[in-house]
Amino acid sequence: MACRRCPPLSVLVLAATVAAALALGVGGCTPASAGSSAAATGAGAATGAVGSSGWPSSEATKAENDQPGDAGWSANQGAEMSRLAAWADHDSIVPGDAVRLFVRAADAPVTVTAYRMGWYGGKRARRVWTSPSVTDTVQPAPTFDAATRTVSAANWHPSLTVPTAGWVPGDYLFRLQDRVGRPWYVPLTVRAPSTRGAVVLVNGVTTWQAYNTFGGYSLYKGPNGAYATRAYAVSFDRPYDAADGASDFWGNERPMVSLVERLGLPVAYVTDIDLHRDPHLLDGARAVFSLGHDEYWSQAMRDHLQAARDAGTNIAFLGANAIYRHIRLSATPVGALRLETDYKEGQLDPVLASDPAEATFQWRQGPDPRPESVLTGAFYQCNPVHTDMVVADPGSWLFAGTGLRAGDRLPGIIGSEYDRVDLGVPTPRPIEVLTHSPLNCGGKPSYSDMAYYTVPSAAGGFDVGTSTWVCVLDDFCGHPLAPGVQAAVTRITTNLLQVFAAGPAGRSHPARDNLAQLGIRR
Repeated sequence: MACRRCPPLSVLVLAATVAAALALGVGGCTPASAGSSAAATGAGAATGAVGSSGWPSSEATKAENDQPGDAGWSANQGAEMSRLAAWADHDSIVPGDAVRLFVRAADAPVTVTAYRMGWYGGKRARRVWTSPSVTDTVQPAPTFDAATRTVSAANWHPSLTVPTAGWVPGDYLFRLQDRVGRPWYVPLTVRAPSTRGAVVLVNGVTTWQAYNTFGGYSLYKGPNGAYATRAYAVSFDRPYDAADGASDFWGNERPMVSLVERLGLPVAYVTDIDLHRDPHLLDGARAVFSLGHDEYWSQAMRDHLQAARDAGTNIAFLGANAIYRHIRLSATPVGALRLETDYKEGQLDPVLASDPAEATFQWRQGPDPRPESVLTGAFYQCNPVHTDMVVADPGSWLFAGTGLRAGDRLPGIIGSEYDRVDLGVPTPRPIEVLTHSPLNCGGKPSYSDMAYYTVPSAAGGFDVGTSTWVCVLDDFCGHPLAPGVQAAVTRITTNLLQVFAAGPAGRSHPARDNLAQLGIRR
């Protein structure tokens, strides 16, 4: 949605933000739309891949991004809509694990190319592997479980197996191309053996899957588009259906990947399912970043993140409406933790009588309410909105180098969902509201708050307060940005990354509680 009322930034702010962007070498770049297409290298062949030893570290990040990039990952070949669909049998792996791809294609043969996403001098990806022609692409109709309205393609047979020896940890896309159509993508996270010393980016695959309507059913609606016919459980054993298979990765995650690797930070990549399965995943991590759309969380995910924060790991939420939906994860015939259950109305959940704490009400509801504010510091409010972000605390370290002053606006970046500090629910203190942006949602006046808090472990917590943030980093939001906004958002995000990457932020930047000054009371 285009911004219809975008007041300009002051000349001072515009000059400062643009200068900051130029100093960093950031802002304004968009992905190339065409590029070279390398010849197929054959199954198992890597093209210049470096080993994962030393990962994560700043040196490893820099060495990887010094490799030549390949903009072909974004080339939109073919004139017709894709008649491809594919899925992988893992959400994440460690280097060396084999990955099976299940491909359905009406216009075979299909070629599969694996790209690691990063910076790579602005090309934002490096090609690491290309398959020979794949012709085994005829698949049966998916199955349907009427009890939970779950669509599954677990009855498909694997079309190829991808070896990953020597692959560098990171976020990857498999790009599938048939004879005539547009490409299809399958995401894969390659995680490092450890996150110690790293900035950890969490791919929100449970949220991707919740919105996935492949086969006609998501956690939101059935084939007739009605909420009442929605699925109660969704399977990872099926393709993501969002336009081209890449789901939320494009706008809500990939821009952050590019920035972190451009800055040369020690970075580790995980999925939220990894966070669920491993209580030691975050041992020694410097910071954990939840990205632009991270709504669906299990109890184990919450527990493991809170334990990390309380041990000194910084946590940041670069979206809104995080930790809102309560899910359970269980096994499918393909593997563990590949079925995601959320009845949304917990009274419908069969476990309510036997295990009420695991009944899938919204986290803030039910017999055992546990609102997201315990971790995020802020509380989801409403949607849709589209308005300006207003600076409240320009002296904060987060605004260093931006030139922003109290009352300055960043036009059009609040929405469509937003969070605010609400003392009617559990809220960490001290907490510092950095932007306090008036708005109206559903006919009610409210505010969106960017907030920063610290806890006794000295860890910092951060909530950006809007779902339009990560996409601004690469101008990928689908509506025009006012001059200077991308540079300001990039500078603020860079400040956050660099401070959080240094260790517990409360040691150098304890939160200065300012709620009383802003009139925020219970």
